[in-house]
Amino acid sequence: MARLAFEYRQTFNKDVVIDLVCYRRRGHNEGDDPSYTQPLMYDLIEQKRSVRKLYTESLIGRGDITIEEAEQVLRNYQEQLERVFTEVKDATSQPSEWTTVPDYPDKPAAETQTAISLEVLKRISDAYVTPPEGFTVHPKVMPQLQRRAKAITEGPIDWGTGEILAFGALLMEGRPVRLAGQDSRRGTFVSRFGTIIDRVNADEWTPLSALTEDQAKFYIYDSLLSEYAALGFEYGYSVARPEALVLWEAQFGDFVNGAQTVIDEFISSGKTKWRQESGVVLLLPHGYEGQGPDHSSARIERFLTMAADEAFVVAQPSTPASYFHLLRQHSLGATHRPLIVFTPKSMLKRKEAASQPEDFTSGTFRPFISDADADPDKVDTLLLCSGRVTWDLMVDRAKRENSERFAIARVEQLYPRPLDDIKAEIARFPHLKAVRWVQDEPRNNGPWPHYALNVWPEVDAHVEGITRDESSSPSVGTVKRHTAEQKDLLDRAFQ
Repeated sequence: MARLAFEYRQTFNKDVVIDLVCYRRRGHNEGDDPSYTQPLMYDLIEQKRSVRKLYTESLIGRGDITIEEAEQVLRNYQEQLERVFTEVKDATSQPSEWTTVPDYPDKPAAETQTAISLEVLKRISDAYVTPPEGFTVHPKVMPQLQRRAKAITEGPIDWGTGEILAFGALLMEGRPVRLAGQDSRRGTFVSRFGTIIDRVNADEWTPLSALTEDQAKFYIYDSLLSEYAALGFEYGYSVARPEALVLWEAQFGDFVNGAQTVIDEFISSGKTKWRQESGVVLLLPHGYEGQGPDHSSARIERFLTMAADEAFVVAQPSTPASYFHLLRQHSLGATHRPLIVFTPKSMLKRKEAASQPEDFTSGTFRPFISDADADPDKVDTLLLCSGRVTWDLMVDRAKRENSERFAIARVEQLYPRPLDDIKAEIARFPHLKAVRWVQDEPRNNGPWPHYALNVWPEVDAHVEGITRDESSSPSVGTVKRHTAEQKDLLDRAFQ
């Protein structure tokens, strides 16, 4: 019936409504007794023969099959069920589906070089200042594109530009890139410019689709306002197209709770439950900047609570270059699993956080970044942190007379946990009197609860938590209170 309806719609371009009348012979599961709550209806159902029996009797009555043939069909079906059940029990490990896709480009080793050449930088730079003939770029947009093109070759490179470099390099290497989200083409915070709209006729121009003749496809979409629907689709797409870098972006990270079912059922546990592998990337804008409880937190603590079996990666890069290398490592590395990235808001354009071109033509992703400028003989306090708060600490330290006392090291990858790197950083300073974890989030949120349980007991030092007070709300609701809290946080970090 469904096939007939589909073919009718395809042939005649008319809608079809299937009026399907059905009933459930048993309860929600095979062991349930629904007569507890609907006794009269289930008295009638018990008296009615099953659909299989009714249909079999109809076929025999019409002379379409014999009784013997009907019994043989039933036996064949039951034997098939037993055979498949035995095959599943006896199954041995099979190659991962994502490695057997036709024409799938080989993934290099996990420690692959993620840096790119100056020539690639230049090609991506040129693409952003070469609109199609007759295309009218918005007068407020063109200067931004020109600044981006100049920054790619001369620096400094901001977050949005670093991301574009990651996408462009992958496309030139033959890897498709797909990004969807509620305002992803422009970027919620006007940072991406993946697609540019003609000011006169509303035509579209996607610079990353015009890099080379043999490049891979670049897809970028503004999705509907349903996190559940959009993330569910992108997860499925990532399973079906494992060769692509597939990303879903929340407008604000707080809104990811609208897709929590997809995260719980598929992203965090799909491989463990079903051996279903996905490389989907979640981009979740996160940061405490006084915008209130619904525009501050992507709930780092929730993802870390689910983290086990190295089933997915949780990261909070602190620089555009770190983000660039993370995306490329994820796409090129041998391990295929989801990636959760807590991305910035105010840090998108923060000068202290900017990277230089040489950061993209050398190096690779580092899960933990040590304080290379700190003098081990002068440091007595080590501040560990992750993400946006890094730069508040850096700026505040520079203003203090005793700044040489403090080293600031940051965790770029929260899970899998870089425990050995943290241990090595603590051991680097022989005169330590204090080790402090500093985070913007309340004490019951952010990385602190997970690290207090899984990391700090494993290190050779007492780690003090510098956090906001425990709170049932992710943040306060006024800029004034936020500013006071942030000042107190920094004062306690540097006491």
